[in-house]
Amino acid sequence: MSSIARDSSNQNIFKSMKDIDLTSREVSHQCGVTMNDSVEARAIAEFMEENDPKVTITYNPATIRIDGEGKLIFQMSEITEFLGREMTAETFEVNTSTHYGRMVRVDDDTVILFGDMNEVMEYI
Repeated sequence: MSSIARDSSNQNIFKSMKDIDLTSREVSHQCGVTMNDSVEARAIAEFMEENDPKVTITYNPATIRIDGEGKLIFQMSEITEFLGREMTAETFEVNTSTHYGRMVRVDDDTVILFGDMNEVMEYI
């Protein structure tokens, strides 16, 4: 990965420990995935960044983070078209090394990550 790619993602959505108020009852509605850096992960990150203005992409030396507010919707058919080869929900899940928020596989084409646990209730 070039240093340009790393430098272009200077945004950091995480607070340093000195800035965290552990007595706060504030709830974050963020959600996201961390993927091992690969052709597929880069395509997913680029696609999400182009199609969702609330998405933050962070390129690390071996991983790519895709973070969002509220929910992230991953449409495999749209990612397939962007990537130029088939992306399935199974391949997406294999490429995802970890996630936060509630992940719901709606159907064979749609994976949604929810930051707001109340929103996920219709799928449970």
